[in-house]
Amino acid sequence: MTAREAASDDRIVKMLKALGHPNRFRLFVEILKGASSYEDGHTCLLTPIIARLNIGAPTVSHHLKELVHAELVTTARDGKFLACRVNPDALARLQTFFQHATTQEKKKK
Repeated sequence: MTAREAASDDRIVKMLKALGHPNRFRLFVEILKGASSYEDGHTCLLTPIIARLNIGAPTVSHHLKELVHAELVTTARDGKFLACRVNPDALARLQTFFQHATTQEKKKK
């Protein structure tokens, strides 16, 4: 395994670890769903998501920070609100990983 492959694997592990917590996974899915229905199709506001998840804002803030650290989500201030965006590069990386894993598994059979 090359250093580049190892670094890529480490990024995937970090993403999967972040998504391994149920609240973080739900938050990520809500951001993903919210972005597709928000006006620009790419970002969504965090406030409505907090209400839907039925968990406290400090807890959401903690989980959001972990998603940002794992490079799954980016955030930006939109006035007094926080706009969230799923990182398309992270989605592509995860998709490639799972496609490759599926292809390798099919080759074994």
